[in-house]
Amino acid sequence: MRGLRFRLMASYAMFFAILLIGVASLFRARLVSTLDTRAHDLLNQEWAAMKGGYLRIDKSPETSPVPGKNAANWYYDPEDPDETTAVLDIKKIYLIADENGNSIPDAKTGEPSYSTTYEDIGIDRPADIQARVQDAKAAMLASKPNTPGKTFWTQKTNSTGETFLIRAGIVFDEGHFAEGHKLPYYVAIGWPLAANNNILREFTWTYVRLIPAALLLGSLLGWFMAGRALQPVLAVAQAAQRISGSNLSMRIPTRDAGDELDYLILTFNRMIERLEASFQQMKQFSTDVSHELRTPITAIRGQLEVALFTAKTTDQYREAMFNALQDIDRLSQIVRALFLLSQAESGQLVLQKARLNLCEVVDDLVEQFQIPAEAAGVRLSADLPPDCPAQVDRVQIERMITNLLSNALKFTPEGGRVRMALKNQPDSIEIVVEDTGRGIPSESLPHIFDRFYRVPGSGTAPGPEQGLGLGLSFVAWIVKAHGGKIEVDSTPGKGTRFTIRLPNEGVGSDTLELAHQVG
Repeated sequence: MRGLRFRLMASYAMFFAILLIGVASLFRARLVSTLDTRAHDLLNQEWAAMKGGYLRIDKSPETSPVPGKNAANWYYDPEDPDETTAVLDIKKIYLIADENGNSIPDAKTGEPSYSTTYEDIGIDRPADIQARVQDAKAAMLASKPNTPGKTFWTQKTNSTGETFLIRAGIVFDEGHFAEGHKLPYYVAIGWPLAANNNILREFTWTYVRLIPAALLLGSLLGWFMAGRALQPVLAVAQAAQRISGSNLSMRIPTRDAGDELDYLILTFNRMIERLEASFQQMKQFSTDVSHELRTPITAIRGQLEVALFTAKTTDQYREAMFNALQDIDRLSQIVRALFLLSQAESGQLVLQKARLNLCEVVDDLVEQFQIPAEAAGVRLSADLPPDCPAQVDRVQIERMITNLLSNALKFTPEGGRVRMALKNQPDSIEIVVEDTGRGIPSESLPHIFDRFYRVPGSGTAPGPEQGLGLGLSFVAWIVKAHGGKIEVDSTPGKGTRFTIRLPNEGVGSDTLELAHQVG
């Protein structure tokens, strides 16, 4: 029941049920209104026909069972089936009473003017008739003399529970006047609502039987549609289960439908690409670390074994120990550099930003590198503006510039030139370090910021020229941590130019996060 397919099916079924109930309620309300209007129209037609000529209240003739009394006279042609049917329909449910609530006689039979059906549903009480007559007379006098007054609509139920619609009003006699007005009489006719109620009952039961069947059909349809809709999702899940660390190159093909599922597949494929890159980086990192650590450890072991088996004098032991300490120092530098990179990756290394004059920092560093530059026969110069305020971490900026200057001096031959420039632009600070050294081949440029990467042809044995292969990795994430960008232009045999642009106002996270390697 927790499955997505079941929940979708339940949603379809609930929506279908609510829709059916709403439509059924709307149609039922419309049907009730239509049937009610029809019943009112039929009674109005019978009332108009009765009042228009069939019924007259006047003095009964001498031949009548009630001679000389005001009685109900029905005028119609017994030979005309239409008129006969119309009068008989009216007389099925009717009542005629005087203004005091007493039923008047029928001129032909002398019987009270009400039907047995009306008697079954209940003769109106005299007090109610008197009140309605007075109400109708007041409405008539307020509008126009000798005009009909109010119409009274009610529903009544007989002894068997059958419902009738009753229309009541005032009818005036034809020959007697009282105080200048015709005498009013209370007349009520009715229409049975059994047919209407049967129609409503049948309609209701039809929908009561239809809704469960439709709900079941909607559930089955929802189950089928949900299964069809979830098939691609299940295919994606099965394809994802087949992806492991050994086959991260596998991708899930898109359906070319351009829908949300294709977007999900594309997002998943991009995630796999990032995982593949991370796995590859971790694999390469492990390989590089094992190689870099194995080299000094092997050298230390070899030197100590040589000293153990061949050294005979104190100087020989001292030399072996000195060489071993150098290799241990190199090993410590590698471990320390890797530890710093690990801190940067985990966000544990915090930038200590402060407002400072970057010109003074650069000038001090260039001054420190003048002695090694002169020893290497390289001319080192700086092009600095009078003032360059910046919100940066002094330690990290010094490390960045030191790595760039060290590399420039290391790979620039005697007689060459290294120049450092600083430009304070409106939206950024530009730091440039360029040399006239050996340059970097174009195929190596995308990799120079990778850890332990060394440009081919720069030597294979560790030495003072080669370094650890981590300096430019530090430069890359220091620039990224400050929210800047770094660009490299190099031509083999002519030199290399590093251009760094930092935001003029200190932006970026206060936590030094390792960005993706440049290139």
